[in-house]
Order: sequence, then structure tokens, then C-alpha cells
Amino acid sequence: MTELIQHLINGLSLGSIYALIALGYTMVFGILQLINFAHGDVYMLGAFIGMYFARVTGAAENPSVFNLLATLLVAMVGCALAGFLIERFAYRPLRRAPRINVLITAVGVSLFLEFAGQLGFGSDPKFFPQVYQPTVDWSMGDIKINPLQVIVFAISIVLMAGLQFLIFKTRTGRAMRAASFNHDLASLMGIPTDRVISLTFMAGSALAGAAGVLVGMIYPKIEPLMGVMPGLKAFVSAVLGGIGNITGAVVGAITLGLAEEFLVGYWAPTFRDALAFGLLILILLFKPTGLFGVHKSEKV
Repeated sequence: MTELIQHLINGLSLGSIYALIALGYTMVFGILQLINFAHGDVYMLGAFIGMYFARVTGAAENPSVFNLLATLLVAMVGCALAGFLIERFAYRPLRRAPRINVLITAVGVSLFLEFAGQLGFGSDPKFFPQVYQPTVDWSMGDIKINPLQVIVFAISIVLMAGLQFLIFKTRTGRAMRAASFNHDLASLMGIPTDRVISLTFMAGSALAGAAGVLVGMIYPKIEPLMGVMPGLKAFVSAVLGGIGNITGAVVGAITLGLAEEFLVGYWAPTFRDALAFGLLILILLFKPTGLFGVHKSEKV
């Protein structure tokens, strides 16, 4: 029982990280029907922005909740700006182009960020400064609870709740939902669709940046290619939940995080990365719309 609880805690923490990244995939797809393969690399940018900010400000020398929140905020703002630039200069000019053109561009942007990261940050792994170090031992008997995992899970829940509020309780969110339904009709109703799409990219990128900082806190080794595998797994999470569905992305990510943790703990750790792609194959074979997705007919 103790081991089960330990794996549940680890899986929830990991799944919450996947959820923050998966939300960016599902938001962009919901509006543009585009898989933004560069999204995982924006997550990498968030980790490096947080690292350099912590170094410049000396946050690691005086760990505190304030320094953690400041690092998180700066990384989110930096990644939101990166998301805006990616949408404005890479995707917007191809808005009316065939989908294959946009897909190839997405892969190109991803490769550009990865190799630019290696050129600018160096290809060797970097140590992420510990901007917050809990001093309280949260262990209960044989259960070893890492306070950082609980904090990461709590921050992720707050950020996801904030996104839910933005989408379903604000005028901007209503505009996003209208644009996802029909671009042209939303534009005729006076909704600035270009601005809404930019805001969508910025919101998704900000969450990915937050995920980069949170991962740096738990696994303090970061490097320019760190976004490749988590980005793909977050994409699988979004597909599992029903890509384009906010709730589905969160449920799919938590499910994948728990499945990975139980696979590692009870069966075969070497198959950890293969699990996500095995799930993707099964989803595409038996339920392509995902757990919460809705089948839509399309005129051709």
C-alpha cells in the first residue's frame, strides 16, 4: 500500500507537467487545426529563461516562495512572447496555405529552436538553480513525499484552473471559442481573429514555460533537447483526451503520467517511453477522437 501511494504521488506530479504542455497543443489545434510541433521546444525555452533569470538575480542564493513565483512569472512571460513571435512570423503567413505546408513549417520551427538552443545555450546539460527549497519533511512513515512534487502539482492545478476561467468565464475566452468554431463567421461578428489566435499561442506557450521551470525544480538537469520527448508525450496526452478538448488534455496527461509511473514501478522501466507511442497507436486504431473528443464530418 505504501508503494502504491508513492507511485500515485509521482504519477500525479508527472502527469500535471504533461498537462501544462498538452494544453498548448489542444488550444492551438482547437482554433487552427494545427499540430504545433515546436511547442515542446517552447517548454525548453521556459526552463532556460528561468535558469538565467535565477542566476542573474541571485534567486538560488536565497531560495524562497517569492523567488519561485518570480522565476515562474518571468519564464511564462518570455515563453508567451516566443509563442507570439512563432505565430506571427511562422504560421500567420501560411494561414490560407495547404495544411502540409503548415505541418512542415511546424517541424522546421521545432528544429530551429533546438539547434538555436544548442548554439546559444551550449549542448552540455546545465544545472537549474534551486529557487525554492522546502525545509519541512513531509514523509509519513515509509512514504517519502518530496515537497517539491506536491508544490509542482499544486501550482499546475492553479494554472490549469486559471486557464479554465479564462476560456469559459471571460470575453477573451468566448472569442477563442467562437474562433475555434468558425474563423470567418467569428470575423463577421466583429471578433479580431488574428488577435485571438495570437493570444491562444501566448497562453499555451506561457503554460509550457511554467512547465519548464517546474520540471527544472524537480529534475534540475536541463539541456536544449529536453523538450523533444516530453513534447511528444504531451501530444499523445492531448490525443488520448481528445485533441481540441481542454478537459480531455488534462485527463489524458494525468492518465499517461500515472500509467508511466506504474509501468516503471511494477513492470518494465525500459519501456517507459514506448508506452506513450503504444497508447497513441491504440487510440488511433480504436478511438481516434480520444476520450472526450467528438466526431466531426468534414466537407472535401
